[in-house]
Amino acid sequence: MHTESAHDESEHAVFDQDFWDRRYAEQHRIWSGNPNPQLVAETRELPPGHALDVGCGEGADALWLAGRDWRVTAVDISPVALARAREQAEVAEVAQAIEWLAEDLLSWVPEPRGYDLVSVQFMQLPQAARTPLFQRLAASVAPGGMLLIVGHHPSDMHTTAHRPPIAELFYTPEEVAGLLDESWTITVCEARPRPTTDPGGNPVTIHDSVLVALRSG
Repeated sequence: MHTESAHDESEHAVFDQDFWDRRYAEQHRIWSGNPNPQLVAETRELPPGHALDVGCGEGADALWLAGRDWRVTAVDISPVALARAREQAEVAEVAQAIEWLAEDLLSWVPEPRGYDLVSVQFMQLPQAARTPLFQRLAASVAPGGMLLIVGHHPSDMHTTAHRPPIAELFYTPEEVAGLLDESWTITVCEARPRPTTDPGGNPVTIHDSVLVALRSG
């Protein structure tokens, strides 16, 4: 989804299209404009193919992939975010390589076995919504393709980093790995440390749950 969580602190918040449209409309830019670091780390050596960027936001990941000759389908619930992303793609001269889709990921079903890379960055949802979404996304990876899921690790709640105090939004890579069957080879399953700063500007180490799996059939 995004490099840092954007949820408010209400356990009853609904992160629907209206929520995200309002949030994007409040500022000229919410995110840094840089691709997510674990996406860069895990895919920079991959040969280009067809990628699915899940929860693409303002489009930094999609633009980075397109700039490396990937064909990208970028999906987000917010038309406001997608309009911003399209503008950036035009400026970067990669618009022809990206298809932008406004979809609610909780109900949208991607093409089965349709993508060489499925990238899911910081999709922080309750388990009841997260599990079927991750299963649908795993089913959309083509044979030989890569599933990359990155999220906030539960240990982040014990740091001073800005995180919503809602435990069910966090997950371990082992939890994600447990959703996959024997047709997958898991190459990365770890809580990967990453330096950042907390709201007070103090340095803090957070951990990303990183799951990389290759589909064999």
